Amino acid sequence: MKFVLDPDIAVKIDQMKRRVRWQEPIIKEKAIAQTKLFIDDANRDNPEFSFLVIGDSGCGTHLKHHPQRQIAQVMLEHQERSSFIIHTGDVVYQVGSREYYQNNFINPYREFIVGGERPKQLQYDRLTFKLPFFAVPGNHDYYDLPLIYGILAQATWLPRRLLGSRIDLDVGWHGSYKGEAYARAFLDYLLDIQDPTNLERHLDIHYSLNQTNGETQRCLKYEPGKFTRLPNRYYTFRYGGIDFFALDSNTFNEPLSIPDTQEGAARRAKLLARQSKIIEQEEKIQIAMAQLNAYDPEDADKLDDYYAKIEHLEESQRDISKQLNKQQQEIDWEQLNWLKESLIASWRDEAVRGRIIFLHHPPYVTEATKWNQGQTLAIRDRLRQVFDDAVEKIGTIPPGRSVVDIVLSGHAHCMEHFYTKQTGYADSNINWLVCGGSGHSLRRQRKEGKILFQNPDSDSEPIGHSCLFLGRNGRGKKTKRPYSCLRIDVQAGDRPQFTVHPYVAEWHQRQWNHYAIDPFII
Repeated sequence: MKFVLDPDIAVKIDQMKRRVRWQEPIIKEKAIAQTKLFIDDANRDNPEFSFLVIGDSGCGTHLKHHPQRQIAQVMLEHQERSSFIIHTGDVVYQVGSREYYQNNFINPYREFIVGGERPKQLQYDRLTFKLPFFAVPGNHDYYDLPLIYGILAQATWLPRRLLGSRIDLDVGWHGSYKGEAYARAFLDYLLDIQDPTNLERHLDIHYSLNQTNGETQRCLKYEPGKFTRLPNRYYTFRYGGIDFFALDSNTFNEPLSIPDTQEGAARRAKLLARQSKIIEQEEKIQIAMAQLNAYDPEDADKLDDYYAKIEHLEESQRDISKQLNKQQQEIDWEQLNWLKESLIASWRDEAVRGRIIFLHHPPYVTEATKWNQGQTLAIRDRLRQVFDDAVEKIGTIPPGRSVVDIVLSGHAHCMEHFYTKQTGYADSNINWLVCGGSGHSLRRQRKEGKILFQNPDSDSEPIGHSCLFLGRNGRGKKTKRPYSCLRIDVQAGDRPQFTVHPYVAEWHQRQWNHYAIDPFII
């Protein structure tokens, strides 16, 4: 039996549409753009601003030294000068359950939430943020848990506590209910408003006229400290002349189909062999874990590492299963077409200086466990299609510019700056920032090197290289875990510069060390 269940793409799309009453008659009648918001902030037209970026943070396994709490404390030092926070997904591990929002989200980030001085009194589905908090769902935010594992998790909870275990499995009775917890925590959950009069009143209060891309539309008004809901699982907003596009990559990450050819057969055989090897690795890890003492500090760190390896192996199993599945799932072309049309409109609007996309799954990364996953390659391929189609309609893009300036992502548990060269597609010459090292167990960089090639399985042209990588490094007692977040400063000008400041909270030899990496300009 699978430890976690990943709902089908069609189910994710349908459930999320239902929760926000997607394009229901009253929404159409009021001409509401359900994928847009504007921030009710006096500074939103200032071309110079800063924002924070975190991702893959929602983990509570370190009961004595909570990494995401350390990152939150780093972020607090930059709260005053930052206009908002972007979260690249996986808000709550392991299965996005509402049971873990208190420990894995509310408590670590309490200073950013209204009423956070009394975090235990806050309800996960009634949160209001002091500083705008723009999230996208990660794969863990959609996961569900088979009933038997929920029962087992509860059966072992008391013994683990009595033994003083430092390891919390981050698993309760159930999972996310197909993203339900995430939707209730962050989205404007219109389905809950059953009375038509109350629904109309809610829409009239929180959805106002706003002018973007040369047209006046009615969209959600995001009011820091008052009303901080998001209109949809994917959406766009503008700040300081920069258009931001938030994507739900969980609905277009289906691996590309393997052709029924000799080459395809060889690839299937290779995947099956890798699957068998993964099973052997899992068995060896389970044996090693059984010999460790959970309340010995050094063994607790080893157990944490083993849990991370187990999670990686299970994730690899899911990725391989998706690649081997001949029944291809639905792809969210509605969202991808929306992105294409939004990019075209953005380029045609003279008020826009730049464009930033943020999503969960990284199209480019050199982290050892994600760089060649089927989902990574699928996300890359589909964004290439969108960018190519958009550029064809946009026409000539000014020299030295790309269709977007920055793509932010998570999923890979590291911080990385990757730059694409000439790829043969419209994703050339783009800066890709992976910010997935804000709390969960970190991963290493791949042994194959910093350069990625067009075809990962054969000799081909290089398409980009890693400029900076922060992840797990060292061995044994010399192991360093540099958890991270980013502050990005946006400069004024028709072609804005972005100064990226990486900040680190490093766990090494059972001590925390906070420091900054030299900033870089893109």
